[in-house]
Amino acid sequence: MKSLTKVLIILVMILLVGFTLVKSEANDSIEPANNADITSVNNDENIASKSLVNYINKGDMVASWYGPRFHGKLTANGEIYNQYAFTAASKSLRFGTLLKITNPRNDKSVVVRINDRGPYIKGRQLDLSKGAALALGMVKRGVIKVKVEQLSLKGVNFPVITLN
Repeated sequence: MKSLTKVLIILVMILLVGFTLVKSEANDSIEPANNADITSVNNDENIASKSLVNYINKGDMVASWYGPRFHGKLTANGEIYNQYAFTAASKSLRFGTLLKITNPRNDKSVVVRINDRGPYIKGRQLDLSKGAALALGMVKRGVIKVKVEQLSLKGVNFPVITLN
């Protein structure tokens, strides 16, 4: 349980680092979230340059989901699988890779961490946890095409999260 708590804290910290700007409800403008030193924000390029998170477009992929049958069993990286965690399986991406997955049918997005191998059905590139699938609204359909972006921290080659 300690390891899972560590991972969740690290994920939250990584995600919060990317949100350096917030939208003001009152005047619909963009302002620094924590008194950051920003002199002017005129367009999306300026906003993106202030973020510490890069989003690398990985294109569209076919994703399915898995859950109940594997819940509580070991994943390929040695973790105990939690079907409600926001994780995913990939045949080729490194363990710890963070991906932003977007369902183009409803624009719902979720950030998942690669911790398992699969899917093992031809034509599918990602197997999402049931929790991620629920958040994306894809459980009923089972298999959908998703937009995939890899998250990386600026100035860090490959921010891998490991459990110790």
